Amino acid sequence: MTRLLIDCDPGHDDAVALLFAARHLDLVGITTVHGNSSLENTTRNALALAELAGLDVPIARGCVGPLVGNATYAPQIHGKSGLDGATLPVPRRQTVEQHAVDFIISQAERHRGELVVAVIGPQTNLALALRREPRLAGWLREITVMGGSTTTGNVTPAAEFNIYCDPEAAAAVFTSGVPIRMVGLNVTRRTGFSSADVQRLRASGRRVATVLADLLDFYLARQRDAFGLDLAPMHDVCAVIPYAFPELIRYGETAVQIEVSGALTRGMTVCDLRALRPDTRLPARLAGAPNARVALEVDSRPLIDRVIETILTYP
Repeated sequence: MTRLLIDCDPGHDDAVALLFAARHLDLVGITTVHGNSSLENTTRNALALAELAGLDVPIARGCVGPLVGNATYAPQIHGKSGLDGATLPVPRRQTVEQHAVDFIISQAERHRGELVVAVIGPQTNLALALRREPRLAGWLREITVMGGSTTTGNVTPAAEFNIYCDPEAAAAVFTSGVPIRMVGLNVTRRTGFSSADVQRLRASGRRVATVLADLLDFYLARQRDAFGLDLAPMHDVCAVIPYAFPELIRYGETAVQIEVSGALTRGMTVCDLRALRPDTRLPARLAGAPNARVALEVDSRPLIDRVIETILTYP
């Protein structure tokens, strides 16, 4: 079973990813970061979700803002709290004393060669951990990222939200030398819950599923208003599901660079897909060394069905 640490900014789709990972993987910890909402909100949300689902997992509070500039939030999608739409239980537990950066380092040292870090929010915590402990890159088995896109963005025409929130951090992670999986909007924006899926959760009568249905109703309505979508994209669960069901997402290995200075393209994930075309042979000086496995295809319906089945295992 894969040992996993989730670095997140809950967030409706983060909530689903956490619940899924806790059932299928060895979830050794959760770290929180700025992103969908303030660090105060994302940390409270992580604690409340753990309370709701009965997860006995250490949670560490992380960075309040990006390496450069000010934090960017998404209240238009996730609401003022970052997780609007349902009343969550008041957490009885507290975060651990360690900062998220130090917690990531300690867990990686403890589980050398085994730990996968799933970064499903801005990558600030992990970038600082890699900077603080140079040996960390050699300790990690893999990094799986929900972020970026091989096509268009969502917060700008070029940039996806998680990368846009801290491009400098993402650039540090993608050049760290750690094996990376990247699943971006080209896959995740078409993989989500429909109204019928939400009703399936509610009809179960189970407490966790019912609360999640309320959350996803809110999230789906915001997706309709903002993007005209008829589903609630499950961006973040796509970064963790391959460790339980590897056949559902297919990847191509290529070079990915993060744009940090473009006036119109800051935060863009520049994925060199030319090398993945069978009719293209690029000179080595043009192709660049592959540094990531990038998600290209997804079996969306089976993936969502596996997620729903997992949520329905909670009380």
